[in-house]
Amino acid sequence: MDALTNLLMQTLSGGGLSQISQQIGADESTTGSALGAAVPLLVSALANNASNPQGAQSLQQALVEDHDGSILSNLGGFLANPQAANGQGILGHVLGGQQQAVTQGLAQNTGLQPNQMGQLLQIAAPLLMGALGQQQQQQGFSTGGLASFLGQQQQVVAQENPNLLSMLNVMLDTNKSGSALDEIFGFVKKLLGGRR
Repeated sequence: MDALTNLLMQTLSGGGLSQISQQIGADESTTGSALGAAVPLLVSALANNASNPQGAQSLQQALVEDHDGSILSNLGGFLANPQAANGQGILGHVLGGQQQAVTQGLAQNTGLQPNQMGQLLQIAAPLLMGALGQQQQQQGFSTGGLASFLGQQQQVVAQENPNLLSMLNVMLDTNKSGSALDEIFGFVKKLLGGRR
């Protein structure tokens, strides 16, 4: 498991996952499996964004200005009002125009309804940025160092889920017409194959 997903799952193990499952109206097991699929996908999408200098600069600026990791220290406060953290805006930056396709693909293969998956992604995105911000605080990444760190995490995700990178490239290529849903469905089925 990549470092960011691992950090988030550990952070949520003390009751946070239960709170999230209540928020979205799903059982804790399904919520955990869905998070375990969604977070690595978001990590890889962030790595894709940071793979060009402009994207890495924008991400680092967002971490410095808005995501210092304190959200993980005040998990209860965040989960009481997750809408305040603008998860929707973060997802817009990370996934671009493919946000709906990602949501539907994850929902179809995790047992959640699309609206529940959408809520879960909006909760997961600020938490992931907080986890990345915490790493930024601890490691003091330069812009290049941040891109390198995310690239390493993406490699871990890709080793565990070999079809993720090619699927993400198709999914996030907004110049292509046509739906990426088939690729997303295939990826999520493989990702969850050992856990269902």
